[in-house]
Amino acid sequence: MATDDAYDELLAEYDRRARERRERRDARQRRRGPRRARRRRRPIPVGRELRALAATRGGRVLVGAVGTVAALTLIGLLALWPYGWHPHGEGVGATLPAHVERVVDGRCPSSPVPQDCRTLTVRTEGRTTTIPLGPVTAAAAVRAGESVRVSKVAGTYSFVDVDRHGGLLWIGAVLVLLALALLRWRGLLALGGVALSLFIVLAFLVPAILDGRPALLVALVASLAVMFVTLVLTNGLGAQTLAAALGISVTLALACGLAEAAVTLAHLDGKTDDVTLALGAQNGTVSLTGVVLAAMLVGALGVLADTAVTQASAVMALRRANPTLGVARLYREAFVVGRDHLSATIHTLVLAYTGAALPLLLIMRQSRLPLSDALNAQSIAEPIAATAVGCVALIAAVPLTTGLAAALVARIPAASVPDGHGHGHSHGH
Repeated sequence: MATDDAYDELLAEYDRRARERRERRDARQRRRGPRRARRRRRPIPVGRELRALAATRGGRVLVGAVGTVAALTLIGLLALWPYGWHPHGEGVGATLPAHVERVVDGRCPSSPVPQDCRTLTVRTEGRTTTIPLGPVTAAAAVRAGESVRVSKVAGTYSFVDVDRHGGLLWIGAVLVLLALALLRWRGLLALGGVALSLFIVLAFLVPAILDGRPALLVALVASLAVMFVTLVLTNGLGAQTLAAALGISVTLALACGLAEAAVTLAHLDGKTDDVTLALGAQNGTVSLTGVVLAAMLVGALGVLADTAVTQASAVMALRRANPTLGVARLYREAFVVGRDHLSATIHTLVLAYTGAALPLLLIMRQSRLPLSDALNAQSIAEPIAATAVGCVALIAAVPLTTGLAAALVARIPAASVPDGHGHGHSHGH
């Protein structure tokens, strides 16, 4: 019994001490809570950040310069917009959905050489019909139970392509869900920026070029519009966005000159494949050379925006970490970051163009075309020139954006420098 009493007293003492420790911990948390909340860095409101910029000469110059670029971009959109434009020639007939019921591979009936041909039995518009696809080696890989698209001309159905709407819808849904789950409100803003950028491309860039507007100028205006949409939605409106916007704008202007020089030196006329030749035949007002120039500019925009925002963010972070740093020191430290990031970005750009040209590279390799002849082909020379233009623009964007951001940030109070996570304002969570 004495042992049991001692055991009970030991448990009671243990519980008492554990309760005292919890009470002391809770008391410390209650005392620290208000102070920590006061010390927590809150996102700087947009108005305050812009007022801090306007209080310095460099800030006023930056705001004025970016405002001028934005106004010129709006004027360009209004002046070059393809009002009332409609496609030339006859439209392509719409396709119909069809369900594959049977796939048969058998000897081709009228082929001069022995080979197998594929035939589909599909159901569409409430009726079943048979559609020949031709030799198996060149026919689409279709299985029974899949959905396809067919066209109907004079009561006869023809195979067009596999129906990819469902797969693309699932891919898009996964992208949206991941963006919302991981980035939350910022993910929604990023998706909105992508949607607006695609709208600018489809509603302005493509119709304006087809309507005979100067392709390079149209591409420059469209790229600037996409830049403003992307930067404002994803980074807010503040010092970081303004510095990045001005750096990208100057670099895009430089890329225009580089693209013109590359097209002239490499004698690129845009007549590389059946698609571009068909475009030129259907619409005589389209400059195929201009299409090449526009593609170079738009292709470089994505990596330019990423690089410029990264550099502006690096300068902001250095200024917050050490408010005593001057312009030269801010530039040197941030340039080191940009130099390391630049090599990876150039690698990414080269691989992106290489991946796009991979089927053509495989065909040339299979045909044992000499390397000198392969490089001389316009279909290979175009992505090489585009890669070179993009890389030079990237290399120029790093010191340019870093210098602009350093010169600006060093002249405003460190307390007014936006938080790198908030980008100068709060989007909410």
